[in-house]
Amino acid sequence: LQEEMDVKYPYNITRVIFFCMYYHRFSVKVKNEENGLFSIDETTGDVFVHRRLDREKKSLYHEIDKELFLDVAILDINDNAPKFNKLVKEANVKENIKSGEYLPISTEITDEDQEDTINSAIEVTVAEQTPAEPKIAITNVTGNTYQLKFEGCFDYDKAKQYSVVILASDKGKPALSSSTTITLNVIDTNSHQPKFKNTQYQVEAMEMTLSKEILRVAVDDMDTPGTPGWKAEYYFISGNEDEIYNITTDPITNEGIIGIAKNFDITSLVKLQIGVKNPETMSFCKDGKLITDSSQLPPPDSVKITVRMNDTNDPPEFEKYTDTVHQKEESEPGKSLYTPKVHDVDSSNIRFELIEDPANWVTVDKKTGQITTIEKMDRESPFVDEKNIYRIVVAAIDDGAPPATSTFTLKVHIGDENDNIPTLVNKKVLLCRNLADKVTVPVKDADADPYSGPFIFSIANDDTKWELESTYGEQAVLVIREKIPYGNYSVPLVIQDKQNHAANETLRVEVCDCDESGVCYEYYPLSIVLGGGAIGLIIAGLLAFLCKYKLTLNHPNVLSIQPRMSLTFLTAETVLSCFRFVFVKSR
Repeated sequence: LQEEMDVKYPYNITRVIFFCMYYHRFSVKVKNEENGLFSIDETTGDVFVHRRLDREKKSLYHEIDKELFLDVAILDINDNAPKFNKLVKEANVKENIKSGEYLPISTEITDEDQEDTINSAIEVTVAEQTPAEPKIAITNVTGNTYQLKFEGCFDYDKAKQYSVVILASDKGKPALSSSTTITLNVIDTNSHQPKFKNTQYQVEAMEMTLSKEILRVAVDDMDTPGTPGWKAEYYFISGNEDEIYNITTDPITNEGIIGIAKNFDITSLVKLQIGVKNPETMSFCKDGKLITDSSQLPPPDSVKITVRMNDTNDPPEFEKYTDTVHQKEESEPGKSLYTPKVHDVDSSNIRFELIEDPANWVTVDKKTGQITTIEKMDRESPFVDEKNIYRIVVAAIDDGAPPATSTFTLKVHIGDENDNIPTLVNKKVLLCRNLADKVTVPVKDADADPYSGPFIFSIANDDTKWELESTYGEQAVLVIREKIPYGNYSVPLVIQDKQNHAANETLRVEVCDCDESGVCYEYYPLSIVLGGGAIGLIIAGLLAFLCKYKLTLNHPNVLSIQPRMSLTFLTAETVLSCFRFVFVKSR
């Protein structure tokens, strides 16, 4: 039975003939379908369909007539055009995409008519495109998926957008087709070299002066502003071998900014040549071909710059800007430590000033720069660093306008002398007799080796209560020889350094019993705990005193106590009244 028949319904589609020996009545029921789609004449066996059928909804019906089975197959007609699925209708294409590559537009095309028939066989073409070049086509990638590709090259300057009509047709009779329109936006890439606006530049700068900007150079670039094909990158071709100058790009104006990166002493003309390029590789479309070979591309543009360096007052130059001398500590003042050598191409009148001398140990001759000691130097001074170096800074100043200055640093290595005696770190120690019978005594010496420890220890008198367990090292160990009462003791010690330079020190030792934390018991705060009876006696005595005497203020500053009554006649009322003081002010 053909689908979608344009006939009068119900329509007779066939007759069922049943050969049997007895009378048979026909009936019809469609499996899993609503009743009334098909019917059968009970007597003749004629089968009728009651409305149009769509093969794309159901292609086969099973009829049941009790003992008989009747299948109704629906024949396909070409009633469905191809459909575009999963289609992105607009995409961006870079101008420098290579010929033959796929464009970023793909789609899935299907036909709902019966498979493997001419009704579902699809042919896809580009029916129309604007502009006409480069030639855009569509090809089957896999299965039902199709994708655009092209031959030739895009030129952003000629066309910034393309409209492509895709036509999908089947091969049925008559053939059905569908179409859709795709938009391609061309993205500008680097197809133009930047060109300097001027052919040459001249600028003036001051020698020995750093500057972020002495000159700006500008270029024209026909590519889209802000894109990698438009942004300029400047570079030195010649004249900056000493890397005195630098060049950067202004991200807003695209200008090249030339500056001075380091100090220099040049008073002549400087010839610079700079070039310019883009960070994106250049290519362009010519005669339908994309040109990428550097030999066929135009060379980068360049420009010459003449820099006139104006003379400035150069500062004095030290032969050495830092030097080192050695000096024994505690040497007598008046010794010449150093005389720096200096010259100045612009001036012969140079004066010297002392810039840094934190301990005030030296003086500087203003004419010659000679550095001379005026005080003894002490290695143990806080102004001497951990490497025993004392720093002195001297400035040389010329008479230019304005004056120019340079500085020199003298490092004085101060040699050690045995000018310090060993001393106790702590003059007083605590010996907890219930916890130990000895105590450690640390020692220090400000001198360095070989004028410091290890030390030799001894007790200065013949006191038999004490002895030294350790007599050599960085610390002594003092031991009680006999049991002694609690209290404070003085132990005279003799301490010698490695050069037998001795010191007499007195160590105060407090002997006591301590708690576990090492605190002497005698330092606990005193406290008295009173019972209830004791507190009652104190209050009773106070009441008796107040009731027996009255307090009289005879003078503004004199308080007298007078007998009040006998305690024998003390009544309850009297006791209550005794809680108050009675002050009688005399007239």
